[in-house]
Amino acid sequence: MPGELLRVDVGDLTFDVRADGPEDGRPVLLLHGFPETSASWASVTPLLTQAGLRTYAPDQLGYSPGARPAEVAAYSAQNLAQVTVDLMTALEIPVADVVGHDWGANVAWTLAAWHSDRVRSLTAVSVPHPAAYTVAYRTDPEQRERSGYIRLFWQAGKAEEALLEDDARRLRRMLSGGEHASGIPAEAIDEYVAVLSAPGALTAALNWYRAMSSDVRVDRIEVPTTYVWSDGDAAIGRTAAEACANYVTGDYRFVELPGVTHWIPEQAPEPLVSAILDRIAST
Repeated sequence: MPGELLRVDVGDLTFDVRADGPEDGRPVLLLHGFPETSASWASVTPLLTQAGLRTYAPDQLGYSPGARPAEVAAYSAQNLAQVTVDLMTALEIPVADVVGHDWGANVAWTLAAWHSDRVRSLTAVSVPHPAAYTVAYRTDPEQRERSGYIRLFWQAGKAEEALLEDDARRLRRMLSGGEHASGIPAEAIDEYVAVLSAPGALTAALNWYRAMSSDVRVDRIEVPTTYVWSDGDAAIGRTAAEACANYVTGDYRFVELPGVTHWIPEQAPEPLVSAILDRIAST
């Protein structure tokens, strides 16, 4: 992945951040999800920088080796949003167009709700507003079934063993998509597995799930927002996706990508970038 690798200090944490594009370009913050790294934006970044934008893609909390706190509470929604704001400040980014995929989308939603002054626009990918997801989980049996894997992730020790055994067979299958090809290159999957195989790394990544709380309130979003969902997503069903509109009061667009799996940034970078650029142009 081209560009510049920055190491950015936020208190006693050090984040690895991939920066690319013209230094005077409008800043776009790209937040990856589980179980990936900033490399998941490799096909997206060149298309954004060609449009004159300046991209910043951090390896998020727990994924950067120098930002891997041990305590589960460090990965709460409140702290993830605050750490992201502090990282933006350290990068001298007062406000950014924020794009998040998977868990990165959760951070982006929370950031837009609680720190709206730092978010010019929001493009959330795959994962809807947390309240839309929660309502769907409680009312839609299909969504509960889709979310069943999370119960394993909550089990400290057991989940790590299950995901890493046999050369990380389950982790690799999750990323490859199995019979439904994800579009993630084999070398990228090797990189993700290598990152999460480091001591404490997978536990840190799973702590995002273990710090989940239904008590966290994420208000309706006032900033201009686009939600990109794919109908081949195994984790997020249509009920949650369509309910997302109920939690945005700002200008809202719903982009559905047919025949695409959960791994939108790798599998469908062009339509994703089109949605991002359309959103950015509107603000």
